[in-house]
Amino acid sequence: MEGVVLFGDVVASRRAAGAATAWLRTLSADLMSAYRDTERLAPFEFTQGDEIQGLLAPTADATFAILRSSLHPDARAMRWVIVRGVVDEGEGPATQRSGPAFIAARERLAAAAIRGAAVTAAVGDELTDTILDAVAPVLGELLADLTTRQRQIAWPILVDGLRQSETATRLGVSRATISVASRRAHLRSIADLAGVVRLLVATPLASAR
Repeated sequence: MEGVVLFGDVVASRRAAGAATAWLRTLSADLMSAYRDTERLAPFEFTQGDEIQGLLAPTADATFAILRSSLHPDARAMRWVIVRGVVDEGEGPATQRSGPAFIAARERLAAAAIRGAAVTAAVGDELTDTILDAVAPVLGELLADLTTRQRQIAWPILVDGLRQSETATRLGVSRATISVASRRAHLRSIADLAGVVRLLVATPLASAR
């Protein structure tokens, strides 16, 4: 069957193993509640205190997990890999699943660590993967550059889908403040890049031929 494998690795987790484990426990619970049952092919679960794994339906939005993780108040630096492909039938959490897409995700995670890429994605189509290799890392860079205050402003806009005026009301600041902060944080670019990755992963060119 086909699915979207999602790996998230906590950067430099060995320096603070306890904190990394606590964060992944929080993140796992958050993602389990954020995705509907129909969007998850397996429960999220973390392993060895430094990596979370998920298995989503082909049409599910894997970038939503990356946005939630990056903008969460307790966020720790992470490296993410999205791979759409064939996975073996099975039961239990994603950490107990296998298949070609899982193998590809593991290989890409190792390569991303060498390249220093915070986000990488692939669907097994040469042209699509070339575009993803150019776009996904930029998304990761922009998210990693956000300050704590910018993440607070970005969550309502990028995760909850609120307008700037609604975000201003929620945070108790002026709309002008949100507008300026949003522009400086490149939130529109982040939304656009996440949208491109989402589209390419959900509708790979190979399936349209």
